[in-house]
Amino acid sequence: MSGGFFHTVFYQPIYNVAVFLITILPNHSVALAVIATTLLVKFALFPLTKKALITQMKMRDIEPKLEAIREKYKNDKQAAAVATMQVYKDEGVNPFSSILALFIQLPVIFALYFIFYKGGFPTIHTADLYSFIHLPTGTVSMEFLMFHMAEKSWTLALIAGGAQFIQAQLAMPPLPQTNEVSLKNDLARSMNLQMKYIFPLIIIFISHSLSSVVALYFCVSNIFTIGQELALRKHKKAV
Repeated sequence: MSGGFFHTVFYQPIYNVAVFLITILPNHSVALAVIATTLLVKFALFPLTKKALITQMKMRDIEPKLEAIREKYKNDKQAAAVATMQVYKDEGVNPFSSILALFIQLPVIFALYFIFYKGGFPTIHTADLYSFIHLPTGTVSMEFLMFHMAEKSWTLALIAGGAQFIQAQLAMPPLPQTNEVSLKNDLARSMNLQMKYIFPLIIIFISHSLSSVVALYFCVSNIFTIGQELALRKHKKAV
């Protein structure tokens, strides 16, 4: 890859971590390096992800209050905005924090994706390696269970899409039942539909169109996020 801010700050450090893991893992396995690198990045981003997930859960909890405000002040947008902000203040919710957390994570997520899409495995781009990162002494293995990481796999693609579907079901709250026809409601339902059903299909298509290494990345990433969401929900109920 060519130089640049994204390459230097995000792509190259994570690429070196991946190569280091390939060097020390059994059989110099690319698949195990994918899993380990994805988990390491996910754990590193956990404080941001946790904050975003907690905000999403709080937003789901206060949705009935917000819906009541929208109904009460449907003809007075200024009063509705004031009442909504008061609810956010009373509940300690910053609706923009999850968006900020997502934007901070995106470059890292893109770097992780491109590393395993264009990382050149099993060939390693030595020009991108730091001086203290050494090449594996043996052959880099692209085999993992019944899969070959350079080939396409419907099985891994379907697992990746299924995990994305479950993640979307957890993340997206059910839309309130209403007979009111409006552009806002139509847009909300369209977004909900796309996130729950269309996006998982896109993940399946991308995973199968590229290679098993990308599908494995999506599988690990989505399953980890599902685990985060369930763990935070369990913790919230216990508090």
